[in-house]
Amino acid sequence: MKDILDDIERWRSNGRRVALARVVDVVGSGPRGPGAAMAVSEDGEVAGSVSGGCVEGAVVTEALEVLEHGTPRLCSFGYSDDEAFAVGLTCGGTISLFVEPLDW
Repeated sequence: MKDILDDIERWRSNGRRVALARVVDVVGSGPRGPGAAMAVSEDGEVAGSVSGGCVEGAVVTEALEVLEHGTPRLCSFGYSDDEAFAVGLTCGGTISLFVEPLDW
């Protein structure tokens, strides 16, 4: 989380809205554990990582929807180990994220 604070503060000082996605659970294998965080500005700029790349695009979409509607949400992303291998991902498992707008 500390590694994204500078970006969050910069976006905030420029008057931009920000959503924060945090890993709250991992079932099976996953690239990042609980507590990993990613911030997304209202114009789609990203800081941090919740999955090392395999679902970051989908998380950005979720974060932008959270900013649009203002409602936090819990979402899960995952593949079985076999499915992950078939599409070239290095891990299977499921990660659950809590995505919320940051209010100043």
